[in-house]
Amino acid sequence: MDKVYKTGDYLRNGMLFVNNNMFQRHKKLSSLMIYATSLCQSRCRHCMIWNKEVVHMPKDEIVKIMQSKCITSATSVGLEGGEFILHPQADEILAWFKENHPNYHLLSNCLAPEKVIDAVRKYTPARLYVSLDGDAGTYRNMRGRDGYDKVIKVVEECRGLLPVSLMFCLSPFNSLKDMEHVINVAKKYDIDVRIGVYGNMAFFDTTEDQETIDSDDFISKIPENIHATQENYDFLALYDQWRKGALELGCHSIRSSLVIHPDGNVPVCQNLDVFLGNVYEKSLDEIFNSAASCAVQKKYVKCNGCWINFHRKYDIVLLRNFEKVLPKKLIEAGYGKYCWSSDRTMTYREFLKSKGQ
Repeated sequence: MDKVYKTGDYLRNGMLFVNNNMFQRHKKLSSLMIYATSLCQSRCRHCMIWNKEVVHMPKDEIVKIMQSKCITSATSVGLEGGEFILHPQADEILAWFKENHPNYHLLSNCLAPEKVIDAVRKYTPARLYVSLDGDAGTYRNMRGRDGYDKVIKVVEECRGLLPVSLMFCLSPFNSLKDMEHVINVAKKYDIDVRIGVYGNMAFFDTTEDQETIDSDDFISKIPENIHATQENYDFLALYDQWRKGALELGCHSIRSSLVIHPDGNVPVCQNLDVFLGNVYEKSLDEIFNSAASCAVQKKYVKCNGCWINFHRKYDIVLLRNFEKVLPKKLIEAGYGKYCWSSDRTMTYREFLKSKGQ
């Protein structure tokens, strides 16, 4: 099974953390997510982007964004929507990335499987992320479409061409049993799986309260086949503590990661309706590194208000790696105080051992 993050990635992010906190007016991006279109053929219950006005970000604007100084060859860029593959200039954009910034990822719901497979073969993204939130019945209930077999088709056709990751979102509309199913699919095809948790993100116009997720005795119910990575286990186990108010974790990812909406708005983070600027009005460098934006980032760097994969895993992985070589007091001197709940004492290795693995 391939790993999304390797030792070099952890070292690079550690160095980037130091740079972006010491030289806040000259920050570089570790990751950039471009929501290039709001058009989507899915009808998800956990994301209502398909109900928004259709907006496409033109290829020329995306190319302009990619010329920014805060973007380096090491910046991981994600192309999504909506459903990115439905963008009217999808082929032109993908061709540009293949030639000019090959460190890009394609995200897809796979409801247009032939288009996705064709794009992978022509434009060779660094990784393909596909959404799968349970078995066929759960998929239909959660996403309003019969797409399970289409996802499997894309996985089977593409896994030998590039690294593929399944994206699972635990929500009020599925269960830990569905997570177990998706992890087993990933094991069957020897591919990676990314675990996420539903949240009420403003951009997606979500309506269901995440507290409706059934999480009584949550940690003990985490599937035994959690699938090989400390970060997936930590993300779920610490979510349980966060939702109980027993965990304090800042959000330094906002100084290293950005998302851009189809209309050009750049929020301070994926969860908040607080904007640093708009790429149609200012350059991304000015938006990300201006004095005004640094002040907004400073205000929210201690935010503990969500449990979104895009932001929270950054800090979990960062701190876990710092803890391997530095005492907690020294980490807090540079990072700021944080608290893994005292209830959360089991390590990933201990978890596997407790499950007989």
